[in-house]
Amino acid sequence: MTDDDLADTSMSWPVVSTADIYQGYVIGVRRDTLANGDGSTFTRDVVTHKGAVAVVAVDDADRVLILTQYRHPPAQRMVELPAGLLDNEGEEPLEAAKRELAEEGHITATRWSPLLELILSPGTSDEVITIYLAKGVDDTGVPEGFVAGDEEVTMTRRWVPMTELVDAILKGAVRNSVLVAGVLAAWVDRQRPGG
Repeated sequence: MTDDDLADTSMSWPVVSTADIYQGYVIGVRRDTLANGDGSTFTRDVVTHKGAVAVVAVDDADRVLILTQYRHPPAQRMVELPAGLLDNEGEEPLEAAKRELAEEGHITATRWSPLLELILSPGTSDEVITIYLAKGVDDTGVPEGFVAGDEEVTMTRRWVPMTELVDAILKGAVRNSVLVAGVLAAWVDRQRPGG
């Protein structure tokens, strides 16, 4: 296998029929019947999602901004990165990441770079999340006009040394997949020349 072969590639099998099953605030469910290469068909339910962003914010002391908030599906208060949905029509992922860092983290950053783009559950969902690395952080406080709601009302924030966070990930103490992928990617990135 060459480096050129080591990549996901676009492909689309013929969809014989599709039906919208459910549409909620964050997700929808669509049922697709696809044609297989041998002439048979099969059905897949697809969770549709508008997309999301997350931010690994690192300060000059090599600490990562983490949040904790309650998550109902796993019934846990989870350690997470500042993150959120692509809420606004036509909003670019980088702009959404800057907005989420300000709203949830109460900080801004001067240096931004993309870390990862993840498809979280390709067997069932089309959700794509883009994770950014943010440096040159400045504590700006809560953005004017922003009011926390839902789970964010009890959200906490703190800065944790990256080495401590990596250790917690490897021990299985923190399991949010976006945090795990983002922090480990930032850890690898900083080991590279110029990182």
